[in-house]
Amino acid sequence: MAEPHPSKAFPVKPKLKSKPRTPKQTSESKYWSSFKTHQIPGLISVRSVSFSPSPAHPFAVAHSAHLSIYSSETLSTTSTISFFKDAVSGASFRSDGRLIAASELSGRIQVFDLNSRGPLRQLKSHARPVHFVQFPLLDKFHLISGGDDALVKYWDVARQTPISELRGHKDYVRCGDSSPVNMDTFVTGSYDHIVKLWDIRVTDGRSVMEVNHGKPVEDVIFLPSGGLIATAGGNSVKLWDLLGGGKLLFSVESHNKTVTSICVGKIGTDTGEESNQSRILSVGLDGYMKAFDYANLRVTHSMRFPAPLVSVAFSPDCSTRVIGSSNGIIFAGKRKSKEKEEEEESLSNLFWRVAPVEQPKRKVLRPSHFRYFQSGQGRKPSEGDYVIVKPKKTKLAEHDKLLKKFRHREALVSVLSAKSPENVVAVMEELVARRKLVTCLNNLDVGELELLIMFLQRYCSVPRYASLLFKVAKRVIEMRADDIKASASLRSHMRNLRRSIEEELRIQRSLLEIQGIITPLLTSAARR
Repeated sequence: MAEPHPSKAFPVKPKLKSKPRTPKQTSESKYWSSFKTHQIPGLISVRSVSFSPSPAHPFAVAHSAHLSIYSSETLSTTSTISFFKDAVSGASFRSDGRLIAASELSGRIQVFDLNSRGPLRQLKSHARPVHFVQFPLLDKFHLISGGDDALVKYWDVARQTPISELRGHKDYVRCGDSSPVNMDTFVTGSYDHIVKLWDIRVTDGRSVMEVNHGKPVEDVIFLPSGGLIATAGGNSVKLWDLLGGGKLLFSVESHNKTVTSICVGKIGTDTGEESNQSRILSVGLDGYMKAFDYANLRVTHSMRFPAPLVSVAFSPDCSTRVIGSSNGIIFAGKRKSKEKEEEEESLSNLFWRVAPVEQPKRKVLRPSHFRYFQSGQGRKPSEGDYVIVKPKKTKLAEHDKLLKKFRHREALVSVLSAKSPENVVAVMEELVARRKLVTCLNNLDVGELELLIMFLQRYCSVPRYASLLFKVAKRVIEMRADDIKASASLRSHMRNLRRSIEEELRIQRSLLEIQGIITPLLTSAARR
């Protein structure tokens, strides 16, 4: 009885590799992806990035022994301040944007006028490098600083003297932030794992509250309400409730390496205005930037950069995002508002609106007219037309032609000679579906069997093909044992096949041993 002719006339394809899933892009992912990243190279050791609160919102970048001021609109340098003897570690704008304070690793703090770029005040009291300096948000006359001498100082800028010297940290003070609702309170973070809340009105110099992050604290910020703070250290970002006595609300551990900097940014609208949705942006040495929605306690966006990241800042008008990397490259992202896009589009189409070209009206043909049916092949179909497309002839490979003629053994030999592992596996899968693979293996002559064993020896350990090829190798050994014993070349290839299988088994045992060692360590680390 003749076999029925197969209905398909298209090439066989391997079924082992699944199609990758494309994740659905959310509205927030689209928002963060709308920031077109521009690289600003040529800097050395970008340590700090900060935005001015004034409407133009320029940003300052501390790199090497320089402090560069950039325009948020053009992302170009507007001025560079170089009155430093050592590397600049941090910078902070005053609330009116007219002054900027910068700290050095020499322990000196300088205050500059942005218009003249000259130093107005020099504050010298820290004996070790200063890593944190900030103007309180609602105060124009004082500064807060912290350094490697484990001291936090509150300065009178006009007199160039510290009003208060706050002791309590036992290690380097590397970060801090002032309250957005009270100019007398601020927080500082140290490498002693402790974050302290200070109130300058407390006369004994003690902190009013402290929380333990559990790792050296790299950054700490107030959230807009003033009652919550976020701390960064190790591979985690933690959220604390100050009004609740310093209660830990949530811990985000989405980074693989140390989180180096965090900031708060409000999501902007299409008109360029900020909305009431805020996010915590965090960057780390793993090269990732994460956006955390602390209202819903979830990470809403993640973006990878080609370098370890050390600083991040977001402009108050929600239009610019700046990230500094350890290799001296700044990744500045600029987002266009909907109004600007419409303005550019209108300018590009200005000529056509001023001098429109009248197009001749074409007569619409209807089915009642005889020319409707003589429009020819060049006519484009309109909406509602039923288009008949002539199917293109499928070009078949040699093994597909042989499969179509039910010459199974010849198809297998043909594809083995072509030396394409994907096609060989696809033909084997087709023969399994037709229940002809065992018959083909039994009918191969010595030369064809040698081709098959050589293929098995080369590709049986490839994970994509292993499940099928190991079964085929077992069948070959069971069915063609006598032919293999009688041929010296086949015995040689079988020895090579055996060595390949033994090497794969050895690798799998080693991987299982490594997995057995790592799994308890990961379990214990997760419990901590």
